[in-house]
Amino acid sequence: MVGPGEPKLLHFWRSLPEKMASKRGTPVRGTLDAGAYQREDIQRIAGITGRQLRAWEKQGLITASGSYRFSDLLAIQTLRKLRQLRIPTAEIQRAIASLRKTLQHIDQPLSQLRITAEGRKIAVHIGDSRMEPITGQLLFDFDEKEIEKLRSFPRLSEQSQAQKEADKETENLRLSEHYFSQGLTLEESGAPPEDAITAYQKAVEYNPKASGALVNLGTIAFRMRKLKEASALYMRAMAADPNYPLAHFNLANLYDEQGLMEDARRHYLDAIRLNPRYADAYFNLALLCERNNQLLQATGYWNTYLKLDSASAWASTARKQLERLKRTLRSK
Repeated sequence: MVGPGEPKLLHFWRSLPEKMASKRGTPVRGTLDAGAYQREDIQRIAGITGRQLRAWEKQGLITASGSYRFSDLLAIQTLRKLRQLRIPTAEIQRAIASLRKTLQHIDQPLSQLRITAEGRKIAVHIGDSRMEPITGQLLFDFDEKEIEKLRSFPRLSEQSQAQKEADKETENLRLSEHYFSQGLTLEESGAPPEDAITAYQKAVEYNPKASGALVNLGTIAFRMRKLKEASALYMRAMAADPNYPLAHFNLANLYDEQGLMEDARRHYLDAIRLNPRYADAYFNLALLCERNNQLLQATGYWNTYLKLDSASAWASTARKQLERLKRTLRSK
């Protein structure tokens, strides 16, 4: 349980964090779960607008959801690249419908198959051969073994330079996610920190903008009391993704630990600016204001926190702090 003046600190995950209690000095870590990507994450990573995502959902190209899996991200990345290559939406819709009908075990063609564009036409590559998905005409030229290769993301023998680069980007993203997931598993299993560090570093190697891996590296450094290194990693995470509230939150925690109150306040407020419902930032801001004898501000932050979180164990702590503050203010 947190005592007066002791900030609530979080350890760090890939998308917006789930709140988890932790002792002073340990930032929050993010998790890789079945629905780890929120809509904002998908838009940021794929480089699309909310309007574009809603349009694709309305057109039936993407399943509408409040959270997304990694396979959904791959589908959106493929769709974005096809649209960049000026493939009409109607043709993409027809191709998806045809592939689902022809390949009964493929329900998400955009993420399960390697789909490219040749001119203004869509092509599905099978080894060194190609299939026209709308007509399905070439499908019967392959035996069952060749069709099964659709699942294995084969290397293309002949591609345009743009398509090669697009495929490399997708593969790097896949590898980065793999190593990030490995790092989380290692941490959760109690493996030596060095093993998790190696996995997270590989994730960053394949995707220098892997802000989740950068933050988790910063958190491990924080726990090892390598505060300068932790600070640098959190700053790299913010540079990779300036709109990532958790990077600001964890850096604020680090400054809080070092007694750099104004720096901590600035980054807590940045976290709230990016996510106005970031309850944990309000919690720590309330404690920071109490330590600086800014009791009215602290009262406001406690009230906001309790509006966002009224049922957890942390809410009980917040109520006690708020009642104590009210008694102090009444006695003045």
